[in-house]
Amino acid sequence: MSDKKQRSAEALSARFPDTYLLVAMVGLLVFVLTFLITPGQFELETTAGSNGTVKQLVDPETFAFTDQPRSAALFSNEEQRPGLLNALYEGLVSGSRSGGAVGIIALLLLTGGAFGIVMATGSIDRGLRRLISSEAHDARLLLAALFLVFSLGGAVFGMGEELVPFVLMLVPVMARLGYDRVTVLLVTLAATQIGFATSWMNPFSVAVAQGIAGLPLLSGMEFRIAMWAVFTLFGIAFTSWYAQRHRAPVGEPGDVASFDTPSLGPGDWLVLLALAATVAWIVWGVVFSGYYLPEIATQFVALGIACALIGRVFSLNGMTGNSATEAFRQGAQAMVPAALIIGFARGIVYLMGGDDPTQPSLLNSLLFFGSESLAGLPAWLASWLMLMGQGTFNFFVTSGSGQAALTMPIMAPLSDLIGVTRQIAVLAFQLGDGLTNLVVPTSAVLMACLGAAKVEWLTWVRAIAVFFLALMALASLFVIGASLLGFS
Repeated sequence: MSDKKQRSAEALSARFPDTYLLVAMVGLLVFVLTFLITPGQFELETTAGSNGTVKQLVDPETFAFTDQPRSAALFSNEEQRPGLLNALYEGLVSGSRSGGAVGIIALLLLTGGAFGIVMATGSIDRGLRRLISSEAHDARLLLAALFLVFSLGGAVFGMGEELVPFVLMLVPVMARLGYDRVTVLLVTLAATQIGFATSWMNPFSVAVAQGIAGLPLLSGMEFRIAMWAVFTLFGIAFTSWYAQRHRAPVGEPGDVASFDTPSLGPGDWLVLLALAATVAWIVWGVVFSGYYLPEIATQFVALGIACALIGRVFSLNGMTGNSATEAFRQGAQAMVPAALIIGFARGIVYLMGGDDPTQPSLLNSLLFFGSESLAGLPAWLASWLMLMGQGTFNFFVTSGSGQAALTMPIMAPLSDLIGVTRQIAVLAFQLGDGLTNLVVPTSAVLMACLGAAKVEWLTWVRAIAVFFLALMALASLFVIGASLLGFS
């Protein structure tokens, strides 16, 4: 019976429409809606910010429908009507080097390639093995250290599919210490998703969302770092409680294996130092020098080059010039699906007539309808509904960057109309997206980790049900608290 339940969850994931197909279906729906809904437009109002800056925000009282519908066409024509079959190309080339699809896609590809080189050196793998060996004498300290490291991995560079080999490696190690396979998933999968959901700099999630929302990268960093610390400490506490409660007597686990403890050489330390220095460099650049997408992408390129040179000089994992370029290629290739989704999602915005609030578009009309439905609600309640909406949508699109590209063009201006800051819209997105990846069977990372650990989906969900609900409650508190505090 248990095997049938596991196969049922896997079958649901396999049968569910691919993300590309879902985006295509949304595009067709938008195409039809252009014939049914009259486009509208807003006027902007100028407001002074708290720091003396001047902002132009949408004035919800100025919305007006245009006299005539502006339906899309099959092909774009001389009347400048958006074309259904033009949407893919127009979406991919929209924006500029500092934003939109072009800038974000460039950031994803270059960052993915750089981290491909970092991972190919093997230094992170050896560092984790060394950590496990050095802390094995104190099991609780080992659990906390692993959770902290993997949470940082999710927060700093969006660790995802890279988890699978670590899950495979940790199952026999934890078994030797008396811990079950769910504990392995808690210190790896749960930790990375908590880091992913509460990140202040994840280039594949919060950075994409802030770029689309028109917010400075790393803005709100102090709040998010504090949030990450609270969630991570809570995760460590739950993991320690669960692990001790389900721990088998040491020496009696059913899956025992020897564990190779590699030494960290000078090259490994240099790679880890380069990674830490790059993170510090990015924070300094954004905070003090106004770095944005072009500069951050270049910083990751510098990290990749440095690690390639270190790997070649110290022969890390036998790295050569060719293997370093192949690692870069594979890392960038892993980002292509997310890059395409971003382009396709921007194509949907193109079909709706663009995202300029002062020009007639279907998007403006949808924003007006959305603001009318939420009119009168307290800002904190509207913020919480955003969180729940993002969490629900994650069942259909589990890619963080893909979901940001699909939802933020609507959620960001909608937040302006209902009196919620765009920073809170991004906060609701990242928490709703990241935390629900722990349970939705459509998540490729979740199902891959469950398969590697040989844990049934239903067993996993039952084991973490209370933990997951507590995480969502904590997320609700942070979103509502941020709304009451005017987080911006």
